[in-house]
Amino acid sequence: MRVLGVDPGSVVCGYGVIESTEQQRMTLLEYGVIEAKRQHSDMPLRLKAIYTRLQKVIERSSPNCLAIETVFHSKSVSSIIKLAQARSAAILAASMLDIPIVEYAPRFVKRAVTGHGNANKEQVQFMVRTLLHIEETPEFYDATDALAVAICHSYHSLSSVRVGSQRRRRSISWKEFVEMYPERVRKG
Repeated sequence: MRVLGVDPGSVVCGYGVIESTEQQRMTLLEYGVIEAKRQHSDMPLRLKAIYTRLQKVIERSSPNCLAIETVFHSKSVSSIIKLAQARSAAILAASMLDIPIVEYAPRFVKRAVTGHGNANKEQVQFMVRTLLHIEETPEFYDATDALAVAICHSYHSLSSVRVGSQRRRRSISWKEFVEMYPERVRKG
């Protein structure tokens, strides 16, 4: 399974692609950041940069899904709105290429990668570098946070497959949900 993880941000948006096997062996394919604010000061142009760069990553790496963090609480309403817009640009980039999307809460991602949900960015980065055998220290935490989301999804989907459908189902995308339960979707 090939997973594109995204740590959304309107200033710096992190991404990382990993490939994992059923034996939980993970291989790093690529990672980086989109420095949207450095390229553009206008928000619409930042969103366009996120969208176009992520589409190129998707075309280049052919992921099976996009794993992205959910919006977290912030003191600033303006920050939440900008974060939601950046998430939307990333989700749209995958949706337009028919890539399924799964979402995870930040605490869930931290717990999957480090063992506890209150881990700081340094702890997450250390574990990501260890798990993926990354020797260099990435310049931005956003890149290792994105890889953490991809690792989280890899662990989650592999454990769901192993546990079996009797006890726990794997996450499904909105597209799969609509196809499985068309009567539950309100139109109009």
